[in-house]
Amino acid sequence: MSPAEARAQLLLVDDDAELCAMLREYLEPEGFGAESAENGQSALERLARGGIDLVVLDVMLPGLSGFEVLRRLRATSRVPVLMLTARGEEIDRVVGLEMGADDYLAKPFSPRELVARIRAVLRRMADAPAGGLVAFGPLTLDARAHRAQVDGADLELTSAELRILELLMQADTRTVTREELMQQALGRRLLPTDRSLDTHISNLRRKLARFTDHIRIQGVRGAGYALMQR
Repeated sequence: MSPAEARAQLLLVDDDAELCAMLREYLEPEGFGAESAENGQSALERLARGGIDLVVLDVMLPGLSGFEVLRRLRATSRVPVLMLTARGEEIDRVVGLEMGADDYLAKPFSPRELVARIRAVLRRMADAPAGGLVAFGPLTLDARAHRAQVDGADLELTSAELRILELLMQADTRTVTREELMQQALGRRLLPTDRSLDTHISNLRRKLARFTDHIRIQGVRGAGYALMQR
């Protein structure tokens, strides 16, 4: 278990009390602390008090939807969020990632898979190379501070976006394969039906374009992605 995972405190946000109780019973022996909230408002109130390391957030909630909870949370906090979506609802996954979720998991899921996803997100938050700082033209990334900037302007990246960008910057202009990005940034193997990497790349392109037209992420057909400077 990494230092980031050592007794990390999780908040489970789902109106299914039985599911939350079952997940708490599974997560606590795995070394996690786990609390639950049955609706969006109570989740936001708990998060405002601090002390939560990761949020597991269901899209379908009574009152405030999971998307609205995420929107309000991202206005003030970068705490990592793993969204739970209905199986087959790809649009929910895309919207969640675009709004700032760090990853998603489709229901129904196995507790073992949930633990794997939680650990992958927490590792991304904790991992930082010895140097910490990399640069590519006006773009700088400080892994230890979990921050990427263009000429001093913060790109406000999720943990997944930050790790993907870090891998591209470390490669300079060389191509990083989709398989490498999935394994090293998202912590799982590439599957034909998993479009999360494409969504993260799209979000990175959009955020970079807000501040510079000199740096772009180039798709390399049949291979992967490379960072280019104009």
